[in-house]
Order: sequence, then C-alpha cells, then structure tokens
Amino acid sequence: MDILSKEEIEALKAWPTPAICNAIETFDVIPRNQGFMLGIKCIFPDFEPMVGYAATATMSAYLPATEKDRGATQVHWDNILSTPSPRVAVIQDLDEPPAFGSLWGEVNANIHRALGCLGVVTNGGVRDLDEVKELGFHFFAADVIPSHAYVHLVDSGIPVKVGGIVVKNGDLIHADKHGVAVIPQEIAREVPAACQKVEDRERRTINFCKSPDFSVEALKTGKF
Repeated sequence: MDILSKEEIEALKAWPTPAICNAIETFDVIPRNQGFMLGIKCIFPDFEPMVGYAATATMSAYLPATEKDRGATQVHWDNILSTPSPRVAVIQDLDEPPAFGSLWGEVNANIHRALGCLGVVTNGGVRDLDEVKELGFHFFAADVIPSHAYVHLVDSGIPVKVGGIVVKNGDLIHADKHGVAVIPQEIAREVPAACQKVEDRERRTINFCKSPDFSVEALKTGKF
C-alpha cells in the first residue's frame, strides 16, 4: 500500500466531501453512483473533515456473544495498530435490522483514540454524545442508541458493508458533515488538484449568477 504523507492527508482534509466526490468523478475510475455511503449520519457536523485509513470490523448486539467471539476485541485492536495512520474504525453491524445496541460511547471512543483512530463509521449506533464530542472523536452512524444491549465484536480486518458500499481494510476514508466517501488510492494524490479544477469551473458559473451582468441567454450559451 502506498501511504500518503501527512501533507497529502492535510491537502485532502482541506476539501469538503462533496468536492472530493466531484473530483473523483473526473477520473472515471469508478461509476458515479458508487464510492459514497447512504444512510450514515454525521453526528458532529461542526467537526473538520476526517481523512484516514479504514480499520474494519463486524459487530452484533442483539444476542449475547458466543465462545467463538471470545478474543475478537483484542484481535480488532491488533488490526487497528497494523493499519496505516491516521486510522478510521469502520464497523459493520451484522444485526437485522442493525443498530439494536451501541458499541460506541465514551469508553470505546477513548480506547480507539488511544489506538490512533480519528473516529468511527458504522451502520450501527452511538451514544455518550456530549463526552465523545468533547473528546473530539468523530461519530458517523445510522442512529443514536442509549443502550449497548449485548454488543460484541465478531471479526476484524475483513471487507465490511456499511452505508451500502463495501469497505476493505486499508481503504482511504473521507468524511464530514455531508457524509462518507472512499477515495480510490490510485488517484488519491491527484484529488486535491482535481477539486480545485472543479471549484474553478463551478465558481465561474456561481459568480456570473450573482453578478449584475447575469442573463439567462448567456447562461444557456455559456458565454460569460
């Protein structure tokens, strides 16, 4: 895996997720209807964008853990530490329907922050919002749930399906108040410049629409 430098990560963080998605479209490496999540809410929309490498795992909360699940938490922690930094936990809730109980609260946020994670993306639930917001840990989740029920980890380091897309361990995540996207790593270094190109093109139209010279005739022809 070709790991981005701190400066390259910061260049991606400088753009909102919609701009990132716009830029990805210009490379034609994935269909335009893929690579972004649906139904995953940003719980702390005033936080800056989150960019990091996915450390994946699966969880369940509806029924108690079995003997097979013993030790899964420690395996997950080891997988996080083997994932490039900065890290983002991406957790698939296996329950049907998901989000029956919350794995994510003050305790797991502090554990994962200590392990180098910036936040979590999950189709499950989260809680302890005030404490976690104060910590500065990102929450992207399907719902807010007060109880952890029988929550436990099942597996880690495997492809997971969250928000309608498959995320592999080590995938590059970009997320903010608009939602969550995966940046194809083969174009990641070129995405910030592509964001600027799209912004320049769109800004020309926006500025014209705000100007006293605006006319629908010029807008139709693009001659402005």
